[in-house]
Amino acid sequence: MIELRGIRFAYEAGAPVLDGLDLRLGPGLTLLVGPNGCGKSTLLRLAAGVERPDEGRVTIEGLDLWRDEAAARRPLAYVPEHSDLSPYASLSEVLRLVCRLRGEPLGRAVSALAEAGLSDRAQATVRQLSAGQRRRALLAAAWVGRPRVVLLDEPLEALDRGLQDGVLGWIARLVAEGAAVVVVSHQLEPFAAAATSVVTLRNGSARGPLELPREAGARLALLDRLARGDDEVACGPTPA
Repeated sequence: MIELRGIRFAYEAGAPVLDGLDLRLGPGLTLLVGPNGCGKSTLLRLAAGVERPDEGRVTIEGLDLWRDEAAARRPLAYVPEHSDLSPYASLSEVLRLVCRLRGEPLGRAVSALAEAGLSDRAQATVRQLSAGQRRRALLAAAWVGRPRVVLLDEPLEALDRGLQDGVLGWIARLVAEGAAVVVVSHQLEPFAAAATSVVTLRNGSARGPLELPREAGARLALLDRLARGDDEVACGPTPA
């Protein structure tokens, strides 16, 4: 459902972050891991269409993200680590725009803000919100519609325990419905049991998706090693 082919991308000339990356991800929960600075957030930004690759192609459900923009982005939800929302628009305006883009009733903006605990901040602008409220606003936007491709960068950051449980429940429902969910997080434990596969990034390229052990302890130990950059581990590709 998500495919990146021949991806090359650099923020500065001569210093590629991703270099010839090929990756195809289908339904399920995929954890994207690797040491700090390896390009995890950059890969999500490319998959979400926030950044355009210098070379290569990104497709969402077979649609080119930069040639068939409207159709390719419709099933896509992206929650970045830091807010990319307009700082001067009110939350109500932002959520109503998301409803229009996803073909949802405008009333869904009201209920999504309520689910995020932001009903009393509907007329506030993004710049008037705390870090935790901005995180909840991003999640509220992602909750509009029924996205089939969901990209989450540190989705539990700055959330209280109740909202963390809500996010994990939402992810479980997405996976049960056949969505492709990709998560980048320093907190691996909350996602480990539900993860379908793992992808590691190193030296500008991706390895995986890789199958995870069934036993909980072995699964978490493997994820921890991969997150630290030790990819010389015994694991095989996820069965087709």
